[in-house]
Amino acid sequence: MDVKAPATIPYFLQEQIRELIVDGTIRPGQPLREQELEQRFGTSRSPIREALRLLELGGLVTHIQRKGFRATLYTETQIRHLYQLRAELEAYCLRQLADMDDLAPLVAELRGYDEAIAASMAKQDARACIAAAREFYLACARYTGNTPLTSMLSKLYEQVEPLRFLLARRSMENHTIQSYTHGITLALANRDVDRAAQLTRTYVHEVLPSIIEAYLEAAEQAAQEANPRYRSA
Repeated sequence: MDVKAPATIPYFLQEQIRELIVDGTIRPGQPLREQELEQRFGTSRSPIREALRLLELGGLVTHIQRKGFRATLYTETQIRHLYQLRAELEAYCLRQLADMDDLAPLVAELRGYDEAIAASMAKQDARACIAAAREFYLACARYTGNTPLTSMLSKLYEQVEPLRFLLARRSMENHTIQSYTHGITLALANRDVDRAAQLTRTYVHEVLPSIIEAYLEAAEQAAQEANPRYRSA
């Protein structure tokens, strides 16, 4: 009996490569050579290419004509645009909760994520911290019943995941994110959606300079490692 490789292989590879991009193993702008990935994962070129296409759809990978795939390299302006959009979408999402009759189930769910963020920070686990923070805001979007909004936020979070990881790894000590998620949870418990929306905007604008600084440092380091002449310039 013929046995075919499972159709989920490209999705498995997508997740594996995604993790390498998010945690900085694959640096901003680094080429993603299919032959090297084949050797790394012990698979053929076809599922590798499909995985890279899936990552391109999510924004983590860019395809350049005649040069192939590489981890997306953002400019400072692009980072500002992404985070300004994030601030407005999250604020809009939180304001939509004013139309909900009962926020108690959502508040209970948010308290769980808030506790998970605090626990991950205590363990210095940046990956778990950003995962819990992502679910914190997506829970609010899902609760509104606004499917397009939930989809847009999810895709945006996918694009900025490497940036969020850099920030979380750098700022595990200051508990900034947890102070804001805790404040947003309290505001929603009191049905003060305007206060919650203002808090999320304030948080995004407060951390943006640190995100830009951390990302540009990582991008410069990647460029130096890829090009010795760049390092000596």
